[in-house]
Amino acid sequence: MCGILGRVPAADPIPFKQALDKLYHRGPDGYGTWSDDVNITLGHRRLSILDVSDNGKQPMHYGNYVITFNGEIYNFLEIRKELEKSGYTFKSDSDTEVVLAAYTKWGEGCFLKFNGMWALAIWDKLNNKLVLSRDRFGKKPLFYTLSKQFVFASEMKAIIPFLDEVRPSDDFDWCRQNIFLYESTDKCLIAGIKRFPAGSIGVFDFDSMQLSVKKFWNTLDHLQEVPADYNEQVEQFRELFIDACKIRMRSDVSIGTTLSGGLDSTATICTMDHINKQHKAERQSNDWQHAFVASIKNTPWDEADYARSVTDKLGINNTFITVDGAGQYDKLQEYIYLCEDLYMTSPIPMIQTYKAVREGGVVVTIDGHGADELLCGYNYDFYEAAFDEGFDFKVFKQLVNTRKSTLVAGYKGPGNIEAAKELTQYVGRINMVNLMHVANRRILKNRMRLPIKRYKKLEGLSHFNSLLYNMSHNTILPTLLRNYDRYSMASSVEVRMPFLDYRVVTFLLSIPWNSKIKNGFTKAILRDALKDIMPQEILSRKSKVGFNTPMLEWMKGPWKEELEDTLSSSAFINASLINAKEVSKKIRQIINNPAATYADGVYAWQEFMPYLWERSFITNAGNETSAR
Repeated sequence: MCGILGRVPAADPIPFKQALDKLYHRGPDGYGTWSDDVNITLGHRRLSILDVSDNGKQPMHYGNYVITFNGEIYNFLEIRKELEKSGYTFKSDSDTEVVLAAYTKWGEGCFLKFNGMWALAIWDKLNNKLVLSRDRFGKKPLFYTLSKQFVFASEMKAIIPFLDEVRPSDDFDWCRQNIFLYESTDKCLIAGIKRFPAGSIGVFDFDSMQLSVKKFWNTLDHLQEVPADYNEQVEQFRELFIDACKIRMRSDVSIGTTLSGGLDSTATICTMDHINKQHKAERQSNDWQHAFVASIKNTPWDEADYARSVTDKLGINNTFITVDGAGQYDKLQEYIYLCEDLYMTSPIPMIQTYKAVREGGVVVTIDGHGADELLCGYNYDFYEAAFDEGFDFKVFKQLVNTRKSTLVAGYKGPGNIEAAKELTQYVGRINMVNLMHVANRRILKNRMRLPIKRYKKLEGLSHFNSLLYNMSHNTILPTLLRNYDRYSMASSVEVRMPFLDYRVVTFLLSIPWNSKIKNGFTKAILRDALKDIMPQEILSRKSKVGFNTPMLEWMKGPWKEELEDTLSSSAFINASLINAKEVSKKIRQIINNPAATYADGVYAWQEFMPYLWERSFITNAGNETSAR
């Protein structure tokens, strides 16, 4: 897990190194640069995880190839053994060298063999050919700019010094209004920079100065034939998930997890414990018993008691992190610079959590991200299953009752309170037949006003799985993957996600809705697959709290005075990316209104955030265009 940078043609070494060092947080353990002095310069900031010796340094050479690589290939040991049988030899114990040898043998076909996350560039010294690749689901970031030069990097801030000017892109307003849509496009917030697509290979042509990009992965092409019997599906999923966690426990440094006490993170740490007892992995870190729990005290987001019950059952170390907004307002601009993009909440709780992880001596976390999007963890995806069953009354009743019980159980979660109250009152007023009639009419004629756009059925998928596919590939999950990469790498921590193992993804998108919603529970197959290794109180939880910033409480409390100062400042009043008068009015209405809601706070933050972004990237970055 590192930071990469490259430029065509070759760059002046001093400004290139200065640009590379903007990625220091991604790789504080060392750096390397290589250039052929004419065509290309490659750079690397290293976070040492596999083979922490100098043998693992990058850019790395293997035969005619040079690589700069960000990520991890979890099945590198299996691929290495296969290559060794063909006569390939290795000087290091790193996965990077395996990537180069695999490319030597299989060319671009090697990327389908990798189980991992990556953004990389391989330079063919013999043929003057540059190949870029990004993992299947875009866990690792990759940006580029292309004009008279071609520059690529792990983050936009390392490309900025090569730009002629730094200004918001023409797509800025669209991105601001579509926070959950733009990550899966090539649109970026800074003019002249594009996002390299996930699951793709790019070849740069030096004669035409053009980048040719093609997909090497499409999940819909890899859907599986799954057993019809639910119990067989449960067993198959159990085997897949255990192996996904097992290969992610490979590390030469300490690993741990961020634990919420919810189903997904608990499933992850319990599976790690199970593996250590019964299926210990080759190259597994022996120092893995670390759980970090973010506690936002006196708010509905505090799940510390649930998390403590998990660590007590497993007998592993826990670190409770008190997330507090006091003294954090002045750091917002720095944090926005580290995160680079816009989002619906502040990054403070997440950055504080991974900072504590690193300070606790842990470099890698294995976390539960991705399960909600693949296993129906949100409250607005239930009714798509009705399309697949022709609005059968019994099925619809099951869906309604499951959604109702899940929402009611989520009263602790502020994001669900209004929805739970509304649904409870609504169901109480009318009988199920009328509810089904109303829902039919709304779905068919008005798309039911779901919180996200209803997507049409995709080839090979049911209506239900089509919605989950879009959440996991086009909207919510790509945005979360981007954010958690930045949150964690801000403190030089690598996050691994077993639910994003491509074998798990394709399996979960191949099973029917009633393997995910069953007996009044969502994520049924996960609960049943791990019921013998997880605490019963977590298995039976229906509430979903989520990990968010208590924006309303902080804006009305520890941030109030500083917010008032900002709203009165000339910098805010003259900001070009917001309507300062309207944003100021909204924020003051919230901080002075006892009846303001959580949703009000989130909305106000989204309106305010472009101002912080402008201060970070436009006002302060204008003097960084020095590496051209």
